Amino acid sequence: MSPKDTVGTKRGDRFGAITPGRIGMAVVAVLLLVFIFENTREVKIRLLIPEVTMPLYLALLATALLGGLCGWYAARRGPRRSR
Repeated sequence: MSPKDTVGTKRGDRFGAITPGRIGMAVVAVLLLVFIFENTREVKIRLLIPEVTMPLYLALLATALLGGLCGWYAARRGPRRSR
């Protein structure tokens, strides 16, 4: 059996161990969702030109998703090193 075929909990495994960083991110995600769904009233939001009325939780959720995507993209690209 090759090392690629084994599913284990070795130190470098991406999905095996519960780390403090993963616990912290889970706590932040839960707090974010609680905050978003506690704010359910309708608000007016200006999107460059039009003004729309929508529940505040949808605006907060969209902002959180866009921020997460930007963070994922920035982390994925990482710093470029010149040789």
